[in-house]
Amino acid sequence: MAQTTNFGYLPEEYSDMENAAVVILPVPYDGTSTWIKGADKGPAAIIDASANLELYDIETDSEVYEVGIFTDKPMEGLLFPSDMVEAVHDRVLAHVEAGRFVVLVGGEHSVSIGSVRAHVENDDGVTVLQLDAHADLRDEYEGSKYNHACVMARIRELCSIVQVGIRSMDSSEKELLNTRRVFFAEDIHGRTDWIDQVVDQLSARVYLTIDLDVFDPPTMPSTGTPEPGGLSWYEVLRLLRRVCDDRDVVGFDVTELCPNEKNKAPDFMAAKLIYKTLSYKFRG
Repeated sequence: MAQTTNFGYLPEEYSDMENAAVVILPVPYDGTSTWIKGADKGPAAIIDASANLELYDIETDSEVYEVGIFTDKPMEGLLFPSDMVEAVHDRVLAHVEAGRFVVLVGGEHSVSIGSVRAHVENDDGVTVLQLDAHADLRDEYEGSKYNHACVMARIRELCSIVQVGIRSMDSSEKELLNTRRVFFAEDIHGRTDWIDQVVDQLSARVYLTIDLDVFDPPTMPSTGTPEPGGLSWYEVLRLLRRVCDDRDVVGFDVTELCPNEKNKAPDFMAAKLIYKTLSYKFRG
């Protein structure tokens, strides 16, 4: 079978834009990655793997594809980070203003900036919940304010943020942390009460930004900057379900898959993470 370009390999009645509640927007950008390159191949790998998803979700007893999932054309040919941010902002805002729920699929984490900006312009009451190994609070890195290491610094200029799974940062970022709103991986390991504490910090409407390196490397090895000691699959799912149950999730992104041709499991995992999150969002 040729490479899939339609998330879930859905028939036209469930994948055309006019009838879709959800838009998958691939942004294969990898312009500022600083170690392992390849995140630009992430969106295509995720969408291709999604063709193998079972469309019935056991946990929610639902088939979320029935709300309609349209896969937009990949945003390709973007060279400079600032241009990429503006282009993503414009495309996302157009979908949001049309009443569609946008799932941005990266690419490196800097693609999230334009998407968050669009959502905040549409609703200034949004809190961003970041799931990530890295704080990403540098004001500038390698000459760019839009580097992947600066993504949360830019987002924090737009709205309030809550950070979960953090286990790596530069000393310069320490003074920038809001300690009530950051949940270090080592502090939540082996506990269950932390999810309540995270949700208590969120506003009524939430945007999720999920860097796949939030997961422990044995679970998700295909990232550009893996860090030991991450969260498990079920820990992340419990958090996502609770947030979707108790708050209005207005959009989300999944970034930083760096696919490995010899191990397709992480591609499938990223695709299933997207489908599970949509199942939580739309199951009611």
